[in-house]
Amino acid sequence: MIYLKTPEEIQQMRAATTLVSQTLGEVAKWIAPGVTTRKLDTIAREFIRDNGGRPACLGYEGFPGTLCIEVNEVVVHGFPSGYTLREGDIVGIDTVVEKDGFMGDSCYTFAVGEISAEKHALCKTTRESLAVGIEACRPGHRVGDIANAVQTYCESRGYSVVREMCGHGIGRHMHESPEVPNYGRRGTGPVLRNGMCICIEPMINMGSRNIVIEQDGWTCRTRDRQPSAHYEHTLAIIDDQVHVMTTFDYIHQAIEDRFI
Repeated sequence: MIYLKTPEEIQQMRAATTLVSQTLGEVAKWIAPGVTTRKLDTIAREFIRDNGGRPACLGYEGFPGTLCIEVNEVVVHGFPSGYTLREGDIVGIDTVVEKDGFMGDSCYTFAVGEISAEKHALCKTTRESLAVGIEACRPGHRVGDIANAVQTYCESRGYSVVREMCGHGIGRHMHESPEVPNYGRRGTGPVLRNGMCICIEPMINMGSRNIVIEQDGWTCRTRDRQPSAHYEHTLAIIDDQVHVMTTFDYIHQAIEDRFI
């Protein structure tokens, strides 16, 4: 069932969506060669708690971290660890914050130092496809319109779209209906209506779309070990207008001209 939020509930969500955006901005300050992903996780957890939030990923169905860490070929749900970031890596940082009873969800893929032109192009296209998906999110349209917009944009540029993982509704729970895939046909799926809150999150691969789930039961990587990129925003539809509730502005302020 799709739970439609009232304008008041959506206003309450702004505390969580602002804090998750600020958290990614704080983590952005530490992205550099030589930093472990466990260090990034600690920074995020402390920042969220210091600002009155709860790190919603931590302990979720047994997940061991505040952040989902996505280095190079990891698509989603990677564990924080002792892995030390290296020059030329890309790393997706995906997290969810709960505050005032509501959730905010966002992801950004960062460059670690200087990266290859191929990785840069992958990240650029994936981030642009998020904007394309947001543009397709209009009251009266359908979820399939978002999915098709993302798929068409990325595949036309030679990239593949992960199909097993997708965006989702959000509110008092991290994952709510409807699912928001990154592939599909226009004119299909639930109608986009006032009160809907969704996360659009393209997960785009440089090589094949095929994935593998590692033995930990969480970490999802590309089967061919080619890089993958991932960006995400939380959106709400209010009074026939789409509001992007999360922002990358804090990230851009943190890393200035180093962002992809």
